[in-house]
Amino acid sequence: MFQEFLTAITDILKSSGFATSDWQNYVMIGISCVLLYLAIKKQFEPLLLLPIAFGMLLVNVFPGIMAEPTAQANGGLFYYLYRGVKLGIYPPLIFLGVGAMTDFGPLIARPSSLLLGAAAQLGIFITFIGALALGFDPKAAASIGIIGGADGPTAIYVTSKLKPELLGPIAVAAYSYMALVPVIQPPIMRAMTTKKERCIVMEQLRPVSKLEKIMFPIIITVLISLLLPDATPLVGMLMLGNLMRESGVVSRLSNTAQNELMNIITIFLGVTVGATATGKVFLSSQTIKIIVMGLIAFCIGTAGGVLFGKLMCKATHGKVNPLIGSAGVSAVPMAARVSQKVGQADNPSNFLLMHAMGPNVAGVIGSAVAAGVLLSILG
Repeated sequence: MFQEFLTAITDILKSSGFATSDWQNYVMIGISCVLLYLAIKKQFEPLLLLPIAFGMLLVNVFPGIMAEPTAQANGGLFYYLYRGVKLGIYPPLIFLGVGAMTDFGPLIARPSSLLLGAAAQLGIFITFIGALALGFDPKAAASIGIIGGADGPTAIYVTSKLKPELLGPIAVAAYSYMALVPVIQPPIMRAMTTKKERCIVMEQLRPVSKLEKIMFPIIITVLISLLLPDATPLVGMLMLGNLMRESGVVSRLSNTAQNELMNIITIFLGVTVGATATGKVFLSSQTIKIIVMGLIAFCIGTAGGVLFGKLMCKATHGKVNPLIGSAGVSAVPMAARVSQKVGQADNPSNFLLMHAMGPNVAGVIGSAVAAGVLLSILG
């Protein structure tokens, strides 16, 4: 009896995480704890960072949670939830929720915001070229470059179509940088603008009619779908969500897309993206290159938006605050809130949030268009 007891204890210990884990898993557990601290204590976009960090923690404590099915056993829980990422299901649904939550009024009121959103996609294409120069194949380079749009769903969608084997590190990088927008962007914004520019107070936006708000998603869907069919799943769902919001006749559907559906998909997407960050996969030279290049792409995108904002400031004789250009990356609404915060630090009476929302939503459209361009060329 005692021997059987010892055998049972030995079997438990052999199957435990202590026996199956290596130093890489423990490093990733430490990283996940740091990310949890940032999400809970510092509140760096906790809706994104907390599930990502906890998914990272779970998979490095218990790798079986992502196990593939075999003839003898079913797969792990996250293996099945991850199908929504790998098959490109979650990203369009996230766009549906984003569209239902977003007011396109600031963009309609100031169409020039589209230029700021386009300028902030500079990081995508510069990093794409840089990745090619470093020896990545075109599809991998495109998947890395798309991180510069600071749009997790778009990065996942493009990578799932072009380079599925890189989906884990690219998804983690994209969502981590989205969550860390309040940390990454302000130093770049301050370095590239003067205090006088940051203190510029912009004129109030013109009122936008309901008809304009209803026609906008329909027109954008038709134009982009005809020009770039590969961008239709993302742009189409984004505009469907916005049309449900602005039409006023399907409030139940709009509320579901904004709340219940968005929350469910965010949980599934966050934990499964985090669960791809196992020690052996994540702590490799290729992944480190992807993480670094993704950061460079995001920084270039922010800088591109600010530089074009400075150009617009000069062209309008000081009527445009260059800080709103940084919101051209499509991290909605975090990037717009960062523009507001940095502007108010130098001028407490400055309210840039609504002005920054124009480039911010333009960046969402811009990143989807960039994805469509890359998919049409390389897909």
